[in-house]
Amino acid sequence: MIIDGRRARVMELGVSGLNAKATLGPAETVKLARLAEDLGYSSWWAGDHVVLPSPRVAAAPMEPTDPILDPLVHLSYVAAVTRRLELGTGIVILPQRNPLVLAKQAASLDVLSGGRLLLGVGAGYLEPEMRAVGVAMSERGRRTDEYLDAMTTLWTDPAPAYQGRFVEFRNVDAHPRPARRGGPRIVIGGHSRAAFRRAITRGHGWFGNGTLDDLPRHLAGLRQAASEVERPERLGKLEISYLPLDPVVVEPRSAQRYAELGVDRLVIYPLPLEDASEVARFLEHHAGLPHSPGSP
Repeated sequence: MIIDGRRARVMELGVSGLNAKATLGPAETVKLARLAEDLGYSSWWAGDHVVLPSPRVAAAPMEPTDPILDPLVHLSYVAAVTRRLELGTGIVILPQRNPLVLAKQAASLDVLSGGRLLLGVGAGYLEPEMRAVGVAMSERGRRTDEYLDAMTTLWTDPAPAYQGRFVEFRNVDAHPRPARRGGPRIVIGGHSRAAFRRAITRGHGWFGNGTLDDLPRHLAGLRQAASEVERPERLGKLEISYLPLDPVVVEPRSAQRYAELGVDRLVIYPLPLEDASEVARFLEHHAGLPHSPGSP
């Protein structure tokens, strides 16, 4: 119903992570975003860490001194210098954000970009980061679900109101509404059972990462979740976005295998992000992967 890995097909191609390290400056952002668009990439994704553990812990993806821009601020800049790229948060750590403030920010970016926002969210996993912003790890899943429901209400209901454990509001409204009817497309990140169920019940799409060998297990988790919980009709087919973490460069043969397994969007990550010129060459090389170019 949701995932069909039997059909070979052409994927969209995205790029992630360029709001960090050597690629975050204004000149580099303009050059790389326009290059990606010109090369036919369909989406540009920005990661999120409000703070990082210092000293670094094993689970942390970056050093505490590695610079990373706020994804929504970064994507607003990218929106202003591009015309076609979809703009994805990959992902916002949702429990760390006030949902009404984030709903306003997301609607604003969606309006200014002409409906190009893909709001990727996750529950988070770094305990020192969560503690620093005042959120208990044990609450992060419940907060994520409530925040998603509250934001959707604010974007779509004529008289928004919500009553939950962590969010409560009534007799308020927020305009402009997002440019995309029903709000930005919600993309759920994560590989846990809870994340898979959240993707089925609340996400237009799912965003995962790992190796090619990891992907069948993740897709099986999504299929299992789909057999356990009901998917609202308004969400349509679940869109699969995947960021390969294989130590080798993705090549056409492996890219086609991702498509055969059911990936709708392959999102490349030009690590180590130490040289913007190297990232540009990486984008040029990977533009030759089998994919469906961004619409003109």
